[in-house]
Amino acid sequence: MPAIALVTGASSGLGREFVRRIDHGETGPIDEIWVVARRADRLESLVRTCSKTVRPFCLDLTDPMSFDILESALSETPTARVSLLVNNAGAGTFGDLASTPRDELSDMLALLVRAPVELIYRTLPFMREGSRIINIASVAAFIPQPRLAAYSAAKRFMLDISRSLDVELEGVDIHVTAVCPKFMKTEFLDAPGDARSARKMTKIGFERTEEVVRQALRAARAGRGLCIPSLDMKALYAASRVLPYRAAIAVERAIGVL
Repeated sequence: MPAIALVTGASSGLGREFVRRIDHGETGPIDEIWVVARRADRLESLVRTCSKTVRPFCLDLTDPMSFDILESALSETPTARVSLLVNNAGAGTFGDLASTPRDELSDMLALLVRAPVELIYRTLPFMREGSRIINIASVAAFIPQPRLAAYSAAKRFMLDISRSLDVELEGVDIHVTAVCPKFMKTEFLDAPGDARSARKMTKIGFERTEEVVRQALRAARAGRGLCIPSLDMKALYAASRVLPYRAAIAVERAIGVL
């Protein structure tokens, strides 16, 4: 019964750090790491750096066929058990919604909303007591963000569905952790769309991918439903639960984020 960790967006940044730490044993006994990303060369390089068995899947998660391929691979693996699912793949574009190209918007929503739900739905039959799901949300989920509207709404969806599923599954000791980091110095910012909006929003600062993954794995092991790695963003989360939306936007304008 191979214990499998499945990580999406695994070829760089946060996903690659998850794979590195899983490979080093920080999630407990894992027999195989299944890694999903679009770039075959990056996946091949990742495989060479790991000591555990790594199974690469060069897939585009905006394509619905990707989920069929992964589900079939699990079905064809005798007594497969998914011990950990990390929904990390993502993309985002800064700027007004009306100025976002239609195809880009459609792909972003498919990746941020449909893909995690499909992967959870397809892998749940292969999970057992003690399995964990980590969904990468964002601090953008706390307050609706003009010029990052679709992204922040998608991340709010990710936060809400994670917390609901955590309650649904707690009776069988399967826990879902929503991780809400702020910006990290990853490829997410390589093509931001509206560069001016990106510069303003990143004034909130950056987090280290290593620290985000460390805290995410610790929260998942403990069965916690929410992980906010940064202390200042914990304060923002608390404020967002009591502060009227227009007041929150006024604060963001005052500090130059909007």
